[in-house]
Amino acid sequence: MSASPAGPSRTRERLLSRSGYRLVAGVDEVGRGPLAGPVVAAAVILPPQWSVQGVNDSKRLDHRRRRTLSAAIKREALAWAVAAASPQEIDRINIHRASLLAMRRAVNTLAPSPDYLLVDGRFVLDMDLPQEAVVGGDGSCTAVAAASILAKVERDAVMQAMHWIWPQYNFASNKGYGTEEHRRALVECGPCPLHRRSYAPVAQRQLGLGLG
Repeated sequence: MSASPAGPSRTRERLLSRSGYRLVAGVDEVGRGPLAGPVVAAAVILPPQWSVQGVNDSKRLDHRRRRTLSAAIKREALAWAVAAASPQEIDRINIHRASLLAMRRAVNTLAPSPDYLLVDGRFVLDMDLPQEAVVGGDGSCTAVAAASILAKVERDAVMQAMHWIWPQYNFASNKGYGTEEHRRALVECGPCPLHRRSYAPVAQRQLGLGLG
C-alpha cells in the first residue's frame, strides 16, 4: 500500500474492524540512518472515533507540528508506547534486527494489548499476533503515521538531551545524522559512546584514532 496523495486514512483499520479486530496497533520506527543515537519505535492504538486532524508521515511535518500532534495523539489514543534499541544493541545485532527489537518492545508495552498489528515496512515482527507489513504505511495508514510521529518526537528529544553531554557533535541540530558538521566533529574528536561503531564513517574514525 503506497502513500495516498490525500494523506493517511483509516481504511485498513476499518476493514480489520469488520473482520473482528478491535485493537489494531500501528507500529513504526525512526532512526535507522543516523551515525549516533538509538533507533526508536512507537506503537499506537486509535479509538474508532478519531478527531485529531493532520496526522501524516512524520517526515512530511515540521518539528512544531510533530510536537503538537504528538501531544494530541497521546491524549486521544486508546493506547500508545515508545521504546528503543541502543547504539550498543545496534552494533551487536545490526540495525535491521535492532529496529524490529525496538518495535517489539513498543508493542509489548501497550496496554491494552493489541489484537492486530500494522507494521510499517517490509517485515513483520516475531510475535504471536496477527499482523501485516505495510510498505509506506506511515503515508497510508493513520495509526502507523501516528506511531511515526511519536517515535520521531521521542528520538528528537533524546538527541536534544544528549547534545548537552556531547555538545561538540551538535546533536541538537543534526539528531545524529551524518551531516558535514557532524562528520567533521568525528574527525576532530573521534566517536563518543552514543555513536554506532559498526557504521562505516564511525568505524573509520575508530581505526584512524586507534580506539578499541
